[in-house]
Amino acid sequence: MERKDVIRQVVNVAAVIGTIVLNGLANALPLNGLTTGEISDRFDVYFVPAGYVFSIWGLIYLGLVGFAIYQALPAQRDNARLRRVGYLFALSCGANVAWLFLWHYEQFVWTLAAMFLLLLSLILIYLRLGIGRSAVSSAERWLVRVPFSVYLGWVTVATIANVTSVLDYVNWSGWGIGPQVWAVIMLVVGVGVATAVGFTRGDVAYMLVIVWAFAGIGIKHAATPTVAIAAWVATALVILAIGASMLWQRAKQRTIHISLGPNP
Repeated sequence: MERKDVIRQVVNVAAVIGTIVLNGLANALPLNGLTTGEISDRFDVYFVPAGYVFSIWGLIYLGLVGFAIYQALPAQRDNARLRRVGYLFALSCGANVAWLFLWHYEQFVWTLAAMFLLLLSLILIYLRLGIGRSAVSSAERWLVRVPFSVYLGWVTVATIANVTSVLDYVNWSGWGIGPQVWAVIMLVVGVGVATAVGFTRGDVAYMLVIVWAFAGIGIKHAATPTVAIAAWVATALVILAIGASMLWQRAKQRTIHISLGPNP
């Protein structure tokens, strides 16, 4: 078992390094002579935030480096939660890199397969870590749980943006519904997902990522009132949901404490 744990730790460290290096080279070279942003700007879609919002990748990768170092510590070798994650993290890194190559080499439809694999692997990691359902040390909270909350929050937004871009690429008619209205619908869906995560998991980090992305959409599409107003309303609603979910979680904890009664 110890040997298997060491292999898993090494694989996770290698996965982080490979993912960061390849993402850096994708824009430094760039891959296929195109940067990620240049390709994204081709699509006439509204569920894409302003360019500065993508700087969150720096925070995500910093968090993943922290996770890689923490999980590689000898003291964490038999950590049951990290064992449950297993090789899902390496799988998520593989999906991340696969998406990158598919996007840069303009295989846009296939990017959806890579993006959904990334989203699914992060959801499974999130669930196996028990985020919002169990207590852990401060170190594990900041070096494991928060990084994956931020990562999943961003990939949630990125998945919707990826789908809208591919639909634009294939000239989808939108069932007669205009692109601005679809953007509003996606914002409503995003608010619903963020609120659900807040009330079921109390995950403020996840919700703040949604706020960051929605505000960026409002700023980028300021010249399109329907989208901009909807984005700012959605931003405000998620902020309100953060406060409400925090109060809900505290009330729930008090109820549990009272029901258990004083310690004998």
